[in-house]
Amino acid sequence: MDIAARLDLINWLVAQSLTGVAENDILRGFCERCRAAGLDLSRGLAFIDTLHPIFEGRGFRWNEIATNESDSFEYGSSNDGEAAQNWRRSVFHHMLEKGHDELSIDLTDCAHLDFNMIHDLSARGHRHFLAFVHRFGEAGTLGQMDCFYSYWLTRRDGGFTELQLAALRDLIPLLALTIKSAQQVDIVRTLGRVYLGRDASEQVLRGRISRGVTERINAVLWFSDLRGSTAISESIAPDEIIPLLNDYAEASIDAIYEAGGDVLKLIGDGVLAIFAGGDMSAARQAALRAEHRFRLNIARLNARRTGEGRPVTSAYVGLHVGEVFYGNIGSEDRLDFTVVGPAVNEVSRIASMCRSVDRELLASSEFCEGLDPEGRRYLGSTGRYALRGIGRAQDLFTLDPEIAASRPATKACENYLADELSHP
Repeated sequence: MDIAARLDLINWLVAQSLTGVAENDILRGFCERCRAAGLDLSRGLAFIDTLHPIFEGRGFRWNEIATNESDSFEYGSSNDGEAAQNWRRSVFHHMLEKGHDELSIDLTDCAHLDFNMIHDLSARGHRHFLAFVHRFGEAGTLGQMDCFYSYWLTRRDGGFTELQLAALRDLIPLLALTIKSAQQVDIVRTLGRVYLGRDASEQVLRGRISRGVTERINAVLWFSDLRGSTAISESIAPDEIIPLLNDYAEASIDAIYEAGGDVLKLIGDGVLAIFAGGDMSAARQAALRAEHRFRLNIARLNARRTGEGRPVTSAYVGLHVGEVFYGNIGSEDRLDFTVVGPAVNEVSRIASMCRSVDRELLASSEFCEGLDPEGRRYLGSTGRYALRGIGRAQDLFTLDPEIAASRPATKACENYLADELSHP
């Protein structure tokens, strides 16, 4: 690869880092351009640890011939079990232990080596293996994302030439920088979605980050919390409390997301969510779908936890509709993208009333009035109540008890919800 070809590839990598191309596309484009310039790559693999609540990192592959391998993959923790054993037998673990930044292996003479992938690569006809570890500086480290790992193969007899090795040494650091840049964008989006919620994250990433910038929106409000969570927490081992909260939070969040809602806050064992959009009738129906899914999730969860000998519970859900302020609220140093307004206080009080009237679901009259006629007939009044801290009494509604008592009524309600599921 001559100097002109290297400069062209450097310019292409810089352009990709600025335009935000996906990492697997970056690797594929890099390898294809290397081959077009005379560098006989047969396979390339790169991976980088990341900051994600589930995955430890992401990897990307390219092959000169079609394979059934995916061109990108995620991997979990390499600290335990088989994953840890594989990592300790890897070339990269060896390089980190020995302090090497580069390792070259002749795959025609590797029988004496015990690295976990070398013999398979040799059997596939590759002739030369070149691995790099590019470490980040302290200021460039984010969580476990402190290195860029890559290896490169050729089928060329005699392996990579000295000129090809020199070209890779020049180009791979810039490739690492380009993929790291793309990964940081992914990390920002992931952390925003996980910690702020899906819609709030998108709003923030679009630039709505100024303190006090809010908008008035009409929304269906959801507030749920667990039944008897304090008593359960006091009766179980401390290391069981977080798994309990996580299990039931997942049951509610999954249901809300599947129905098109957005979770804004986790408050202890409580969940604040909204269902918004131009069609408030559809938003109400979505909230009912979420509540139905939540109950199904709880039933499955309780069956599993009972089988494991762990405590189980249920949850209270309050549903309300109102105008709220949606946006950035807080101080210059700590902002929260959330909803505020009287309706938010009211939905919290409605959920609290579930204990007093012994119902797992309570909805306000504002919520019920906007449902279609069929939806309204599945809700029955529980009476009129004064809510703590709220200046006016409210009529509250719950699922008609006949739904649970009568199989035909149960089936009709399930069909109604199923119809709504197919017409979001």
